[in-house]
Amino acid sequence: MTNRAGAPVVVGVDGSRSALDAVGVAAREAVARNRPLRVVHAFIWPLFGVPLGPAPVGPPDGGLRNEAERIVTEAVAEAGKIAPELTVTGYLSDGAPTPVLLREARDAALVVLGTRGLGGFAGLLIGSVAVQVSARADCPVLVVRGEPRADGPVLVGVDGSALSTEALGFAFAAAAQRDTGLLAVHAWLTPAPIGPGDVLPLVYDVEALAAEEERVLAEALAGWSQRYPDVPVTRRLVPGAAARVLVEESASAQLTVVGAHGRGALGGMLLGSVSHAVLHHGHGPLVIVRRPAA
Repeated sequence: MTNRAGAPVVVGVDGSRSALDAVGVAAREAVARNRPLRVVHAFIWPLFGVPLGPAPVGPPDGGLRNEAERIVTEAVAEAGKIAPELTVTGYLSDGAPTPVLLREARDAALVVLGTRGLGGFAGLLIGSVAVQVSARADCPVLVVRGEPRADGPVLVGVDGSALSTEALGFAFAAAAQRDTGLLAVHAWLTPAPIGPGDVLPLVYDVEALAAEEERVLAEALAGWSQRYPDVPVTRRLVPGAAARVLVEESASAQLTVVGAHGRGALGGMLLGSVSHAVLHHGHGPLVIVRRPAA
């Protein structure tokens, strides 16, 4: 679980309604964690060599850079309305959104993003920046989609891996902050061939398989209830595909937390299939934890 002393909550803004919704969620997260909020806008236009200042015959407050500064100012003011006691700073960083936010994530406790910004295609389920940052950030990423629920548990996917432990730590802390319960879900499948020539037993003990999966879930949760005694925990062992189960359960959760098990030639740049599915098809805010703490 990320616990960088003094690290801020970072929220990316671009002037869209989705980004302002993310600012509201980020402000509440920063207050709950007793951390400052850093509002960041990636100013991409210098990369294209276009004029950035006011036009010679236009108003003095015109131009691309002034507009970018207004986006940051508006977002900082929005955070101040939601949490007047919060320390909020605005930052305008030259560069494309994904590289800028990945740099910010190196020193952040949490990065918060909306699902889609300006220029997004209506047919896409989620914005490309949210996907890329979630897949590569050095800290947990909270993607805000839809209207956050005020009730329901914090849902976390459990598979017994190191990333699953990190996701559990984040989820328990989030449940404690929200004064709600935790729903820990472990989905499992019966044996199936995964490649040519695989030989499977003609008979296998379903009860033994279920008992083994119950052991995985119990061992993953061991110790967390002692650390968070006020968080009620519900364990759910579900036969089925993890992605489908988590998408369904997310409909009644106020927050979903998953680990990202990316693989491939791009060296960790890809989200795992489960986190990718929940990111695109889940309901409500989603936190993706990409790597365990050092």
